[in-house]
Amino acid sequence: MSHTPHSPLRRLLTGGLFAAFAALLLPGPLAHAEPSKTLRIGYQKFNSINILKGSGALEKALAPQGVNVSWYEFAAGPQLLEALSTGAIDLGHAADAPSVFAQAAGKPVVYLAAEQPYPKGIGLVVREQDHIANVAALKGQRVATGRGWNAQYLLAVALQDAGLSYKDITPAYVNNAADAVAALQSGSVQAVTLWDPFLAAAEKQPGLKNLRDGSGLSNNRTFYLSSAAFADDNRALLTTFFSELAKVSSWANQQPDEVAALLAPQLGIGADVLQVASERRNYNAVAIDAKITAEQQKLADTFQGLGLIPKPLNVADAVYPVSVLP
Repeated sequence: MSHTPHSPLRRLLTGGLFAAFAALLLPGPLAHAEPSKTLRIGYQKFNSINILKGSGALEKALAPQGVNVSWYEFAAGPQLLEALSTGAIDLGHAADAPSVFAQAAGKPVVYLAAEQPYPKGIGLVVREQDHIANVAALKGQRVATGRGWNAQYLLAVALQDAGLSYKDITPAYVNNAADAVAALQSGSVQAVTLWDPFLAAAEKQPGLKNLRDGSGLSNNRTFYLSSAAFADDNRALLTTFFSELAKVSSWANQQPDEVAALLAPQLGIGADVLQVASERRNYNAVAIDAKITAEQQKLADTFQGLGLIPKPLNVADAVYPVSVLP
């Protein structure tokens, strides 16, 4: 069964104390035995990696190779990518915008694969009582968003599509979706940017409405990322990971109700909400081709044009050159 591990520091300390104690008590060959390898995976709520965790399939596939699996949950992509860049985890997933911001910050992360487009999984949410009928009506308003969120990119391009600019609104930066929704409900902001499953949950709340999703504006892809050093040394391991991911993704695409039932107790989110979010998503991972790279380049150029990324970057430089898909 999968489990949520202790913090890296606590695990390091307790692991080190146990190893020292064992070295004193056990005979020579056992005392110096190599520990099992552990694959450390970062994930966020509601994703194919989250489904893979719930299935236990990866542990079964890697056990014969002497590889354990540890899972680390993150509130959003920027936090996950920070952990990846510091070596606290080996691989994980993040949306399009956090991935670009990580590259812009010089973090040593590389793209391994991408999911299919998921434009309805991001949105701009408002209160019905504020009578905001369209994106153009956000001019002069406060909008809660996060730095480097996929939904922040939606906000930027939705404003452009409505004939406005990012400077026409006042961004209220928050660290997580819960804070964003709380700000909206209190009236301290007039709109929030959200992603599934938080978007699906907001859509079910009385008095809230999705003003604009990503359709026609953003493909809102999820990317699978690692470091080049880890990928170079563990290509076979990554291929096993993506093989098991493909199996659960195929199942998830066909059984959104069962996905919801599987994840609801893990995430503390209603199965009805998760089913809505799952029905509008395609979990299958694909290789990163020129079209997907161009999408990411457009996103990077947009943020750079807004001054949110300090200088131009070449997204292709961060695409891992060798396929690790099965």
